[in-house]
Amino acid sequence: MESGEGADAPGGPGLGCASFNQDSTSLAVGTKAGYRLFSVTSVDKLDCIHESETPDVYIVERLFSSSLVVVVSQAMPRRMNVYHFKKGTEICNYSYSNTILAVRLNRQRLVVCLEESIYIHNIKDMKLLKTLLSTPPNPSGLCALSINHSNSYLAYPGSATIGEIIVYDANNLSTVTMIPAHDSPLAAITFSASGTKLASASERGTVIRVFSIPEGLRLFEFRRGMKRYVNISSLSFSPDGQFLCASSNTETVHIFKLEQHGPSAEEDAPTWSAYVSKMFSAASSYLPAQVSGMMSQDRAFATVRLQVAGQKNICTLATIQKLPHLLVASSDGQLFVYNIDPQDGGECALVQTHRLFGTHDELEAAGDVEGKVSSPPCQSYAATVAIPPTGPVSATLTGYSEDGGAMKGEVIPEHEFAAGPVCLDDETEFPPINWCRDGARNGKERRT
Repeated sequence: MESGEGADAPGGPGLGCASFNQDSTSLAVGTKAGYRLFSVTSVDKLDCIHESETPDVYIVERLFSSSLVVVVSQAMPRRMNVYHFKKGTEICNYSYSNTILAVRLNRQRLVVCLEESIYIHNIKDMKLLKTLLSTPPNPSGLCALSINHSNSYLAYPGSATIGEIIVYDANNLSTVTMIPAHDSPLAAITFSASGTKLASASERGTVIRVFSIPEGLRLFEFRRGMKRYVNISSLSFSPDGQFLCASSNTETVHIFKLEQHGPSAEEDAPTWSAYVSKMFSAASSYLPAQVSGMMSQDRAFATVRLQVAGQKNICTLATIQKLPHLLVASSDGQLFVYNIDPQDGGECALVQTHRLFGTHDELEAAGDVEGKVSSPPCQSYAATVAIPPTGPVSATLTGYSEDGGAMKGEVIPEHEFAAGPVCLDDETEFPPINWCRDGARNGKERRT
């Protein structure tokens, strides 16, 4: 499951960025001193499985539980580096015409978002498949990519002034639909694990909506609060798509339950709330649309009160040791783990707090270092794997084409192209690709 779409960088003096992987089993964080990968499959222990001294990292994304990790640093904000972190090797790198604002991954695609363009790569060979040019200004790099193996839906803002969402099929390279989600510009979007639901919030931050995919029909509407201009920093579905959490710059994290309320339950067990709900429904036909809409919005099923307000954070709903939990990574470098009651909801209990950065000794004293892979500096392809230059030429890496594509490189032999699905636990996946910085060939990517 992807988490915290549009909110990869909590910011603040501690963390430069933080992101959960697609199924919320791993947390990646970046600081001025480097980046770290943690396993979050246990409540009591936070295992640091990899640490790099790459400075000033502001984007770090891991592909599920594989060895593939994507890194972008402030020193070279236009270059995306793709590493096999367990081997300490660089798979490849791409340079772009402008600053990289976000990177999204699934088993089929790698998506790079710039302020006014989006690049779609085939993750098996990193070939550039499509460039979406002249997208609406998107200074925060807001985008989401579904992770289900049968689809690769990409969502991004369709306007800089109102909350339109473009849903794009990254597998078939075609536009699916446009969703008029909000009156204000978008602040956060995310897909459910199945790719059949899309949640969104606007810059006003009071209403969260859920739409069906690919149809784009509104399914649910939740009210986060009455206060205006709350900054939603992340949205995340539970693995089963039945719950949705939202964090903001306030001290409260809200968890909503996606369930349809049938009339039969109210009739069988009439209550005061059911009576009031019926009165509101009857009154909605003649009340102003804003008022009737507010009355029909569902409130939070469960909540979490954070210890400090005003800090940017990202949240995710994860199943850890067969139980549902809420994870919140804050910009001051802490990971909070909360229990969730899936039946009754209510206030969630804090069960564990972990530190995300500090010296190795400090983390070890806190019990947050175990079996860490400390990789050497990334070596070149030739220094790590010797592959004979045989096999026919099947593709040419792109040059700086007129559409602002990636930096040109040398031809990739056919045998270096992987076939079949990504084997996420196989450390031999993602062989390094040697890149020619001088551009051995000048072939340009055909525009699609």
